[in-house]
Amino acid sequence: MKLPQHNVHVAKRAFACLMLTACLCSSLLVSAQEAAGTPNRTSLPDSPQSQANANPTQGTTTRFIGYMTNQSLIFPDIAFSEGPLTTGRKFRLFVNQSISPPYILAAGISAAYDQARNSPKAYGQGWDAYASRFGVDVARATSNSFFSSFVLATVLHEDPRFFPQYRPSLWGSVKYSAQRVFITRTDAGFDRFNSSGVFGTAAAEGLANVYLPASEQTAAKNCERVGTDLAWKFAGNMFKNYWPTIFRSLGLNRLKVIPDPSALQHPAPNN
Repeated sequence: MKLPQHNVHVAKRAFACLMLTACLCSSLLVSAQEAAGTPNRTSLPDSPQSQANANPTQGTTTRFIGYMTNQSLIFPDIAFSEGPLTTGRKFRLFVNQSISPPYILAAGISAAYDQARNSPKAYGQGWDAYASRFGVDVARATSNSFFSSFVLATVLHEDPRFFPQYRPSLWGSVKYSAQRVFITRTDAGFDRFNSSGVFGTAAAEGLANVYLPASEQTAAKNCERVGTDLAWKFAGNMFKNYWPTIFRSLGLNRLKVIPDPSALQHPAPNN
């Protein structure tokens, strides 16, 4: 049975209003916290552990920082500083992710694929159907970023950014990109299970049941969408891991897109 387009548009408008309200409330909360004196830390807190027992990813991160001292417009979640993010910066990261080109491109590709296999069938075919699928995919990606990069990352004190390897190899990048789907850094700089990324994805797909057709609201469909989202994150990690290397290889540092590493002073790497 085909879902009336009117109902689809009403659901999308309701969801858009819901997300807008959530964002506004979050923004007010962030402003209130910062005005009340929330500390804005720019470096990792001192750790009682020795350098030998420190987070093993910090060494590659330390060597990497300096090649990317400006925020990437394409991948805003690529780390360009060592220090943890404040609540306000996590919120801005969510906003920047929601409008970044890869999110829009991924939504367009996903919508085209679903259009080709006519899924969900309730949307039918034609440009209106493609627009519906595209809007749903954008909404899913936005809510995923909202829960993963802002809400849960703030509550659980996790760092939602991606820290690329200094000189990635193909197989090393595959392993590292897969690991970072399920492992993240805390605000204190140590590795642990990526609760915000995994549970944020599940929360976003649970919310998607509000505006998806009834055929997509089953437990099996929810698990399928979560698995697809995590696969997209793995693919995104591969691109992000090579992004600074691509910039250096093309000599884009001469265009001031990223600074010349030879002009920077690097801290000693952790061993």
